[in-house]
Amino acid sequence: MLRYTVNRVLMMIPTLLGVAVLVFFMLRVVPGDIVEVKLRGDGGNVTQEVVEAERKRLGLDRPLLTQFGEWMVNMVRGDFGISMWTERPVMEEISLRLELSLQVALMATIIAVLLAIPMGTLAALFRDTWIDYLVRILTIGGLSIPSFWFGMLIMLSLLAFFNWLPPITFTPFYVDPWANFTQLIWPAMAVGYRYCAVVARMIRSSLLEVLNEDYIRTARAKGVYERLVISRHALRNALLPAITVIGLEFTFLIGGLVVTEQVFNLNGIGQLFVQSVARNDFMLIQGMVMLIAAFYVFVNLIIDLLYAVFDPRIRYDS
Repeated sequence: MLRYTVNRVLMMIPTLLGVAVLVFFMLRVVPGDIVEVKLRGDGGNVTQEVVEAERKRLGLDRPLLTQFGEWMVNMVRGDFGISMWTERPVMEEISLRLELSLQVALMATIIAVLLAIPMGTLAALFRDTWIDYLVRILTIGGLSIPSFWFGMLIMLSLLAFFNWLPPITFTPFYVDPWANFTQLIWPAMAVGYRYCAVVARMIRSSLLEVLNEDYIRTARAKGVYERLVISRHALRNALLPAITVIGLEFTFLIGGLVVTEQVFNLNGIGQLFVQSVARNDFMLIQGMVMLIAAFYVFVNLIIDLLYAVFDPRIRYDS
């Protein structure tokens, strides 16, 4: 198991290095200049000398390889640079919003997993019954309805029946747990509904396939209790593809909730992405892309380890 884990950790290094190279040089190819946006974006009348001086101050006049080398060295030290727009540390800008986005993603994941596993299991066990049809309708609805539109329905319902609107400012959990919960539970439910639908359908299809395997029929022929057959043999193997979906959906929620954040007045990572792209803030975009990439790689590592836990053949073959 240790060798398996070390191999997976070593595979993370070239992946993150490739992401760093791509994001750095692709941003330099995209049209736009943050100095022009910053100094002349609102009709500012500045001379070309001022523009060139600002570019020199930000280090944009140096060769790309020099800029890339300096950025990589600083990033290894934990320094992602200074935002070219706000002139604050990139990690400080990200940390202000990461707590919110991460908490919404965790709450949505918990909601989805707690609902999806029993829904998918019941739909598979009672195939072609009213239970299965009900689960299908609910999951198809979750896949069809956009999360932001479902969030708007939640907002309108809360306003109409309870006269409730989301607060203007975000309340951290450690300041007021109840206020934090009441503020984030609704966006978590809005995105968790689709999340739940994806995982439930995956569990249903996987469990139906596993229930037709020979070892399931053998366990039943030996007189093993049906509950043990489902929980210990069938569901354990059916969860393998669902684990992958859960991990990928979780990482997507970290930075992919732009519209949902706008609906619920949340200033998270998604909003920061939009603002940094509109301003051509290279340093901030690079920092956030590397953060999301690190999340993806780390979650994939966890998924690989969980695969090895659920199916020991994986770690033995490695």
